Amino acid sequence: MATNRKLGRTTDIRKAMLKNLTTDLLVHGKIETTLPRAKEVKSIADSIIALAIKEKDNFEEIEVKIKKAKLDTKGHKETELVKSKNGKEYLKVVKEEVTEKRQKDMPSRLNARRKIMRKTNKVKDSDGKNIDVPAMLFNEIAPKYADKNVGGYTRIIKAGPRKGDGAEVAILQLV
Repeated sequence: MATNRKLGRTTDIRKAMLKNLTTDLLVHGKIETTLPRAKEVKSIADSIIALAIKEKDNFEEIEVKIKKAKLDTKGHKETELVKSKNGKEYLKVVKEEVTEKRQKDMPSRLNARRKIMRKTNKVKDSDGKNIDVPAMLFNEIAPKYADKNVGGYTRIIKAGPRKGDGAEVAILQLV
């Protein structure tokens, strides 16, 4: 007996579709799809959110020394004129050493991050910048549901039959 719905698709196409739907749900908070697809995505999304809640505080703050280019008031890199050994002059970027605080994942959180990345896709926002879905889950979504008991992070609302083919449409949203 199958453990999940086949949804009339081959395995690779079905997995890709479920990854896309799960990612869209987590990024946008709401998707509209057919009822069987919504039920499959609900189970995937709930398990991912539960994993993120479990591992949301499992990191340590570390200080890292970084060498980076010094910027002027306009945001351009500062340069200086330097002479080489053979007497030629060239421009060299001025570097400065800065100490930054960063989060270092503990091993179990790193494993959770990798599991989340297996079930979601990489996405970009409207400006073309990458959205870090695991970081969004750990920092935004998981704290929202931290006080909740087990499960129930998503909701399916039936929206009736679709006009073209009569398929049962549902709205899947984060609670």
